[in-house]
Amino acid sequence: MPTKLTTEVLTAAIGGLEIQKTRIDAQIAEIRQMLDGGSKPAAVPSEPPSRKRRKMSKAGRAAIAAAQRKRWADSKRQQAVPESPKPKRKLSAAGRRAIIAATKKRWAAKRAEAARQAGA
Repeated sequence: MPTKLTTEVLTAAIGGLEIQKTRIDAQIAEIRQMLDGGSKPAAVPSEPPSRKRRKMSKAGRAAIAAAQRKRWADSKRQQAVPESPKPKRKLSAAGRRAIIAATKKRWAAKRAEAARQAGA
């Protein structure tokens, strides 16, 4: 049963073969670069030749640049306003005395336990 080769099928076949060709060319360029000791960068096309790059208008570039400048200005403004640090906490004299008394009591109990263990 013979298949009919339409122009669409043939065009699709050409497209597929061109993609394979670019892949093979890239691999050949890598191998040549290895042989040359890596002295030259490999000339590898990133896209098939049938694709065209889109161009941006001057107005579009200006809008992007203005938006980026605005983002930078906002970022700089946030860095310029430092947060006010929390006030340092202070220990009252009564609190300090309570901590000292509790520490002395713990050490006294520890020494008494050690003396009891040594004497037993």
